[in-house]
Amino acid sequence: MKRKRTSRLRKEIADFWNEFKQVKFGIAGIILLILFISLVIFEQLLIPFPEASTRWRDITYWEDNPRSVPPVWINWFSTKDYAPTEYIRNLKYSERNISSSMIIMESIVEYNYNYDIPPVDIIYRGKFKGNIMVNIVLERPDGTKINLMSKSYSSQTIKDFRISIVNESKSAIQSFARRYVPTLPARVDVNHVLFSQANSNLFIASTPLKGLYKFHVSMVRTTKDTIVEDTRFVISGSVSGFLGTDSSKRDIWSGLVAGVKWALFIGLLTSAISVSVGVIYGVVSAYYGGIVDSIMQRIWEVFINIPLLPVLIVLSAIFKPSIWNLIVMMSLFFWVGPVKTVRSMALQIKEETYVEAARALGASHGRIIFRHMIPILIPYAFASMALNVPSAILYEATVSLLGLGDATIVTWGQILHDAMSGGAVTNGLWWWVVPPGVAIALVGMTFAFLGFAMDTILNPKLRTR
Repeated sequence: MKRKRTSRLRKEIADFWNEFKQVKFGIAGIILLILFISLVIFEQLLIPFPEASTRWRDITYWEDNPRSVPPVWINWFSTKDYAPTEYIRNLKYSERNISSSMIIMESIVEYNYNYDIPPVDIIYRGKFKGNIMVNIVLERPDGTKINLMSKSYSSQTIKDFRISIVNESKSAIQSFARRYVPTLPARVDVNHVLFSQANSNLFIASTPLKGLYKFHVSMVRTTKDTIVEDTRFVISGSVSGFLGTDSSKRDIWSGLVAGVKWALFIGLLTSAISVSVGVIYGVVSAYYGGIVDSIMQRIWEVFINIPLLPVLIVLSAIFKPSIWNLIVMMSLFFWVGPVKTVRSMALQIKEETYVEAARALGASHGRIIFRHMIPILIPYAFASMALNVPSAILYEATVSLLGLGDATIVTWGQILHDAMSGGAVTNGLWWWVVPPGVAIALVGMTFAFLGFAMDTILNPKLRTR
């Protein structure tokens, strides 16, 4: 018996697939769905910042990134080359003793600069314990040397140190620039001076100085128990990442990929709950009929006429912003969608012979509803779920855009809200606005294609259109 059921199920699935693959936009929906599921599965491998999902609003996690810079691929379309963000790790040091307790660690970090627009900043950072003195000297391709900075650090526990060349070497760079331009402008761009040819046109019509830059790092450990580890250079570029960065230095590509799982979770869970409730509600209304049907339909009419978005905004403002609260609130109103269609279908099903036979054999109302009527409506329920997913995602994005979303997670609506708050449109930061908008549209298209394809297969009237 079990084998027969399994065989029949396989045949039904095969027949459904044979019909489904004839609908071209249904295949497009499946391809897009596989793409989004792959992004969820391989998220940690696809993004440069694996903790983006949990540390999206942690400023310290993004502090080495440049602020509000476009993606690296704009170099393909630009007449000038922008320096991309680079990470120079695993620095090698040579050590020599000054005394029994003092050791000098020296390293030469090479950076090959072949761009027209210099990086935003150059950062040297690492971890230490004890007492250290750091000195950095830059050797330019033209042979000139600039003593960028000297600084001491002390800590009794393992602690991070971070040196920003732009902030720490302003006075040294100004002294260097005065050799060629006695009167400096009000604002001196440190990186512009570092990566330009040194002449009288340094601030008027400067020419990039391309070639190999060497950063001579000297670090003095003043005590025997001083520890220095995990040192690295970060070239904070004028372009960064696959989709650039926002005004908080966050990598937009990482946020976009991290938001995929939340978009699918919100859409699928909300549609599954609401459609399940709507199907049961419609079947119960049709099955009992009479006064029960009249009361249930009046309740349905009340809910269907409530404007959803204003209610969501008010409820989100009253209750603590939470993804769970939002899903519950959307489910409270989305269930009305399939009720009328389900009710009309259930009115026909309850007149079928097998339903009458089950009633005559003494089957309970619950058994008839859940074992004989609702299973017939499952194909329609799946189609309705697919069509409801885009609405749930869009409503979440709208609520988040207004600043009433769950700030503890990364959603595309949250990214758009931050873009609106950060003036992305007025400042021309298109890479902060367009990608999440396109992502929302693509997910909506994915489930719309799947829903329409299933509706076309399951509704015979649509096959002739």
